[in-house]
Amino acid sequence: MKKIVILCMLMLSIFGCSKGDDYLIMGTNATFPPFEYLGGRDGTSVVGFDVAIGEAIAKSLGKKLKIEDMDFDALVPALMSGKIDFAISGMTITDERKKNVDFSEAYYEAAQMVLIRKDDLSFLNITTKEDLGAQKKLGAQLGTTGSLVATDIAGDNPVTDLKSYELVVMELKNKKIDAIVIDREPAKAFMSKNDDIIELPMDFDAEYYGVAVKKGSTDLLNSINETIKNLVKTGEYQKYIEQHIQNYSAQ
Repeated sequence: MKKIVILCMLMLSIFGCSKGDDYLIMGTNATFPPFEYLGGRDGTSVVGFDVAIGEAIAKSLGKKLKIEDMDFDALVPALMSGKIDFAISGMTITDERKKNVDFSEAYYEAAQMVLIRKDDLSFLNITTKEDLGAQKKLGAQLGTTGSLVATDIAGDNPVTDLKSYELVVMELKNKKIDAIVIDREPAKAFMSKNDDIIELPMDFDAEYYGVAVKKGSTDLLNSINETIKNLVKTGEYQKYIEQHIQNYSAQ
């Protein structure tokens, strides 16, 4: 037995640490269509635009992609602890997040939107963000920039932060909150699945999504940036846009 153990240790030192070296672990929160959500033939696979990007990143490194689906607010801690190799989950590049993780170059431009119930006629008198924050109860997903924007709009009023936008949409439909602050493309996806919610037109600044890695992961970050650059250059990026965003259909 002792000889077998020694032999295994020698083989590991020559050929690599473990089978785990064949995989690149992507962290995401699969409640954010069309970027990441549960779908596919069995309805249980994590699919979407970000998954396509993640698969391309793994392929460029000669690895298989393994996806860890977790709460959005757990992604940064998972990177910091080494539980995942990179996070791609419609995550906006912010100065606050940069304190804990490194980001790739931006791979998608986004913006916030406000969703309300179609039958809520009280919004006919809401024309500004000040009106919205003063008169209405807002909701968003915990840990997102949507939550930060909602908090800024709400001022001293509380914001309902939940683990996923699916739960927040449910709170809106059940009249527990009055409006949702959410990223533009997921907002469109939820409207496509729920004909009783609509957009409240308001202007918001542009935001930019990035792939996050553990601080100091220079080689991985360079590979990710190169992959994104090549996807754009070869036209694959536009194909992903058409397949996963422009042609998204509610599951």
